[in-house]
Amino acid sequence: QAQLHESGGGLVQAGGSLSLSCAASQLTFEHYAMGWFRQTPGKAREFVAAITWSGEGTMYADSVKGRFTVSRDNAKNMVYLQMNSLKPEDTAVYYCASSRYHGVTYTESGYGYWGQGTQVTVSS
Repeated sequence: QAQLHESGGGLVQAGGSLSLSCAASQLTFEHYAMGWFRQTPGKAREFVAAITWSGEGTMYADSVKGRFTVSRDNAKNMVYLQMNSLKPEDTAVYYCASSRYHGVTYTESGYGYWGQGTQVTVSS
């Protein structure tokens, strides 16, 4: 059973930065794309960013493009989300997920394993 564990969430003022990390275990990590999603109360989980198995390809939601950067270190079984110029509307629980594929996808159904999430709160 694959396990994913996010860390790095917290409270930050608008305009600030946070870096999220996701540690993967019991998973052939380097074979699969990885993604980040987020969810606020009462809303569906939404795609944020994804990265291919090799790290050479990325995909971002329009709402975070130019502000967030996804990366991975296959030697450490880690994926990261660097978030800059944060806005109050970025407030959410952020989840890391392991894709069923090598390539990136923005649909939830394309991901087989999920972490427990980490809270990010951006104050205005």
